[in-house]
Amino acid sequence: MIRSVEPSPNVSAPVLAAYSYCEAVTGTQARNFAYGIRLLPTPKRRAMSALYAFSRRVDDIGDGDLKPEVKRTRLDETRALLARVRGGDVAEDDTDPVAVALTHAAHVYPIPLGGLDELIDGVEMDLRGETYETWDDLKTYCKCVAGAIGRLSIGVFGTRPGARGVERAPEYADTLGLALQLTNILRDVREDAEGGRTYLPADDLAKFGCAAGFATQAPPAGSDFAGLIHFEVRRARALFAEGYRLLPMLDRRSGACVAAMAGIYRRLLDRIERDPEAVLRGRVSLPGREKAYVAARGLSGLDARNVSRQTVRRPS
Repeated sequence: MIRSVEPSPNVSAPVLAAYSYCEAVTGTQARNFAYGIRLLPTPKRRAMSALYAFSRRVDDIGDGDLKPEVKRTRLDETRALLARVRGGDVAEDDTDPVAVALTHAAHVYPIPLGGLDELIDGVEMDLRGETYETWDDLKTYCKCVAGAIGRLSIGVFGTRPGARGVERAPEYADTLGLALQLTNILRDVREDAEGGRTYLPADDLAKFGCAAGFATQAPPAGSDFAGLIHFEVRRARALFAEGYRLLPMLDRRSGACVAAMAGIYRRLLDRIERDPEAVLRGRVSLPGREKAYVAARGLSGLDARNVSRQTVRRPS
């Protein structure tokens, strides 16, 4: 069982400043993530912001305009920094606020920092230009860049004492991460194509006549693009359904955080399903008021209660 550990309120000024920096990064750069973590108590929100800020740094290296060899060097440096964090070798007055905040968070919470190594592994897969023949191949990538984040988050959230099936909490968190990442992939099909990346499995693309890729705002000639999108949406929905079984294992506010983030992506999925070609015309997103509604719904605990009832009817 992964128990929640609450930190001492006596956090030093340098660490508080480091956390403030990470929260600023999260607030300005995390379009959907920030809506969820606002629902957490302050110590957990700070720890999640530290995780996000480090993850964002890794993503920015992969997505930036640096030459590949420079990106590899930066990733190696980031992995070395993570080793220092893991070893507790980052002082509170270190000049890197993300490292300071993450070191403190990892001292307070049982965060499995190896998940951040997996994230770096995933970005290195991008640098190698890897493509994915099957869904099983793509899952390996998704587990690195998203599933690992779910497992890291469980280290901060902890689980409710006495909750049923808590030994499967990391598995459900991993599955929910896959659902979020597959939704991201669908949303960013055109943007990724413009950057020379294809994530959807090659056998799925071939099945629906989309092997030519997505170089324009129109689907490939003669393809069943809508069929492809609906196929992947069904896959994502199945992942969400399985991953949502995590919710009853979390305390109210941690569950609200997860329900809010997942709920935003499920609504994105709904929009993509209604108008598949929208992903070729631009980025599909939700207005802020709708995200706020989803966050409020998560705080109500409605999603967790629904999952609890379904779990009773369908035991593990």
